[in-house]
Amino acid sequence: MNTFARTVDLLHRAMDTTVVRRQVIANNIANSGVPNFKRSIVNFESELKRALESEKQRPALELTLTNPKHIPNWKPRDYRDVQVRRVLDYTSTYNNNGNNVDPEQEFMLSVNNQMSYNIFAQSAAFEFNQLNQVLRS
Repeated sequence: MNTFARTVDLLHRAMDTTVVRRQVIANNIANSGVPNFKRSIVNFESELKRALESEKQRPALELTLTNPKHIPNWKPRDYRDVQVRRVLDYTSTYNNNGNNVDPEQEFMLSVNNQMSYNIFAQSAAFEFNQLNQVLRS
């Protein structure tokens, strides 16, 4: 896959993640007064980072496969297999009623998420603008 396609694909996946994160934050805020409600978080970036780093971590000695049934000693993880995961936060409590949603923190997360989306959208527009300039030349 060429770098343009990979970059656009990563930006698209990042934008999709911010949409899911916005839904999760909105759900957390909507349930901030519900007793024993546990907030959710979105896990994506750390798994994506691991997948991208696995492409660079080749072993010192890579085994040659002479049969399709042989098991390789190394296989990079495809970043396209990484999925957005919603994870419940059972470890903390914010209120005496068992609820762990801090509305102020959720609003800050919402603002950060919106800024991230804007940056990803601007980056995608920049990539397509660069391609458009090359095609015009």
